[in-house]
Parts: sequence; structure tokens; C-alpha cells
Amino acid sequence: MSRSLYDTLGVGRQASEQEITRAYRKLAKTCHPDLHPGDKTAEDKFRRITAAYDVLRDKTSRARYDRGEIDEEGRERGPAGGYWQQRGSGPYGGGAGPFRTGGPGGGPQGGFAGMDDVLSDLFGFGGRGRGRSRSGAGFAMPGEDVRLTLELDLPAAVRGGVRRVAMHDGSLLDVNIPPGTEDGQVLRLRGKGRPGHGGAAGDALVEIKVAEHPLFRRKGLDIHADLPVPLATAVMGGKLHVPTLDGQVSVKVPKHASSGKILRLRGKGVHDARSKRHGDLLVRLMVELPDPASEPDLMAALEQWAQRQKAPAA
Repeated sequence: MSRSLYDTLGVGRQASEQEITRAYRKLAKTCHPDLHPGDKTAEDKFRRITAAYDVLRDKTSRARYDRGEIDEEGRERGPAGGYWQQRGSGPYGGGAGPFRTGGPGGGPQGGFAGMDDVLSDLFGFGGRGRGRSRSGAGFAMPGEDVRLTLELDLPAAVRGGVRRVAMHDGSLLDVNIPPGTEDGQVLRLRGKGRPGHGGAAGDALVEIKVAEHPLFRRKGLDIHADLPVPLATAVMGGKLHVPTLDGQVSVKVPKHASSGKILRLRGKGVHDARSKRHGDLLVRLMVELPDPASEPDLMAALEQWAQRQKAPAA
């Protein structure tokens, strides 16, 4: 008993047109003759799935096949399983059967003709006659995209520049990092992926991973940081050296500054090259108490003050 066309494509008899097309695309990618030159097994499999798809993709021929009017080779069935006529010399021959020929006399290309629209879409080509391999036989295969990961520290991602990333084959690829690149951003390098078979190379998709910084946190275009402040400076005010992504700057701390107070340093955040905007650096002051060993009198006085602030016990 011959194998049904549904079995050839690996779908059930109730499969939708979309499911049949998806199954054909998946199989065609694994056994296309251009991917296996000289491999008769792959070529035969490709012919079989193409023949099956050519029948099942068409509503009329599929219905006739389901009713038993044509067989798996596209031939007309007669009464009691006989044949009224043979439509061509097999599923890939000439004639007026459902498998269209590629020219006079049929031949091996017959099963592939009429599939240009499907294969062009499947392998990324734009129309009949294009996408041929250099040998002139069959369709060219486009290259594949490759996915890479590049880890940067926060200053490098904010400033931008050129970094190198290792490819799967061990070669090195220079990646231009735009200023202000964010964590999770994907940079596409066209034509830097795996080469195709007679077609253009795919792209390299480089995902950026920005490592955590011990001091700075990015939120949009702004940079946030917590900065310890000596108690004396918080009480009396004064100058304080603040680190930024571009080096240290001096800022003025106002008198009686409490923990949690935010100092905004405008323009010291992330530069967005597209909008020409600069984010800010937001510094949160964290007041530090002195070491009790170095300031015993002060700490004793603070403890006495704290005791007076306690509410009476209930």
C-alpha cells in the first residue's frame, strides 16, 4: 500500500492549508537539492514532498485525491482501482496532470516547476528566475543570521565605541557601539552572519548585556547614585567630590542636608544622539555617622539626644 500524501508531509487529513504549507516549508529546508548536491536520497525526498504539496495545496486536486479520483502519483483512477489514463510519465513527467512540467518533455525539473512562488517565499527570493545558484541548478539558499552576546560595563555602553566579539567560528568581529546603548539592545550587522549557498550572507545580531555598576544605576537617560556624606558636612554644608561617568566634579551640599536628599547634576547622564538630549546625574545623599572610637563625646551626646526623643513607654 502506497504512502498517502498526508503521511509524506507529516500532517493529518484534516490539516488546514496553513498547516500543509508550514509542513512543506519545514521539510523543504532540510532536503533542498542545493543543500545536498549529489545526494539522490535528499533529491528524491524533495521531489516527493513537492509532489505531495502540489496536490494538497490546491483545493480542487486535494478534494479529488480525498475522493480517490487521483492517486499519489497524480494519475486518474478508474473503476475498481484501475486507471482511465496516465497523466504524464509519473509524478514528474509531462502532460496535463497536477504536476506541471518545466519544459518540453518533462524531466527532473518538472516536479519543481510551478513552485517558484512557494520556494521564493521559503528561501527569501523575489520572483521566478531569481535566486538561482551559481551552478544554475535549483534555488540558491540565503545565509543564516547568527546571534551573539557582547557584555559591556555601564560607562562603555553610555560612551559608545568599538568592541570586538568572538564569532562561532573563532573569528573576531568589530562592533560599533552607538553612544547610549541600553541593556538588551540588539545591534544588527548586515551581511556578517553565515554565508548562504550561492546567496547573500545572513546578519549578525549582537545583543548587548550591560553589567551592573557598583555605584551607578541607569534609568532612561538619567544616572542614579548613592553618595555617603560625613555628618559634619551634612550639618554645616560644604563641598563634596562626586564621581560621574566622565570623572569627578565638585558639588555644594546645603546645610542641614538629610539622608535621602537628591542633588541633580544636569547634563551628567546619558547622551541620546538621536534626540540630542542629555540625561542628568541624580545623587542621593546618605549621611554617615562618625566612628564611635574616634568621636566618643559626640556619639555619647547623640545617644543622649536620641534617648530624649523616645516616646514614653505605655
